[in-house]
Amino acid sequence: MSAGTTERVDAPVPGEPADPHVGAGGGPPPVAATRIITPRDAVLPIVLAAVLVALYFYVDGRELDNIEVNLLDTQALVDATIQHVQIAFTIAVLVVLIAVPLGILVTRQRTKKLAPIVLAVANFGQAAPSLGLLALVGIYYTGFWAVVIILTAYAILSVLRNTIAGLQQVDRGVLDAAKGMGMSPAAVLLKVELPLAVPIIGAGARTALILAVATVPLGQFLNAGGLGTNLIGGIKTNRPIATLSIAVIIAVLALFLDWAAGILQRWATPRGVR
Repeated sequence: MSAGTTERVDAPVPGEPADPHVGAGGGPPPVAATRIITPRDAVLPIVLAAVLVALYFYVDGRELDNIEVNLLDTQALVDATIQHVQIAFTIAVLVVLIAVPLGILVTRQRTKKLAPIVLAVANFGQAAPSLGLLALVGIYYTGFWAVVIILTAYAILSVLRNTIAGLQQVDRGVLDAAKGMGMSPAAVLLKVELPLAVPIIGAGARTALILAVATVPLGQFLNAGGLGTNLIGGIKTNRPIATLSIAVIIAVLALFLDWAAGILQRWATPRGVR
């Protein structure tokens, strides 16, 4: 530009939007934060609450005998639901604590030869009939932990497979870039691979949680507690109203826990991956 020449700068015209590609201070515009909880997330809890209300009025309009009254006692159902959630949550936590490290182990270069063995054991745990395992273990042990151990072995495969798939789908270029920045293998795993694999691992964990909620009623045969006691009691005494009511409660509980786990999964997922 020659001396005495003035560079022309166009000022924004009033009423017209500024350049959308320029943020405050001349930098790029800020990226809108992705919401963890959206208005759509309120739909499922409302529907589940409506189902429970409809169930209440359905049962309230029926004539119940003493056995049905005992099976559907409000305080007994609340206590059984709390026990059910405790068992299912313990199973889900143990599954994640076991399956995720195993998934990491079989995706490392030095130990990937162990993958067939680990997957074979996990497949056996899910292929074995849960009732058979309960009967076998029930000869020696009963109670909370006997059921937790059996159902943990039953549910571990889904999280293990998803952990392996989630780690393997991470783009190789991203890993090379992280290594080029001087990150150690542990840092690459914790700060790059696992955060990017959270959506897939979380989906497996939610599947394990649903399996746990659905199979915990079988723990009644080992005196583990939960809603299975009321459910099996309704089946044995041929009380269809009580059986239907408790089955609906278990289904609602499974859907609600899956909803809550989905919110937690979204929170744990890095913002750029949501």
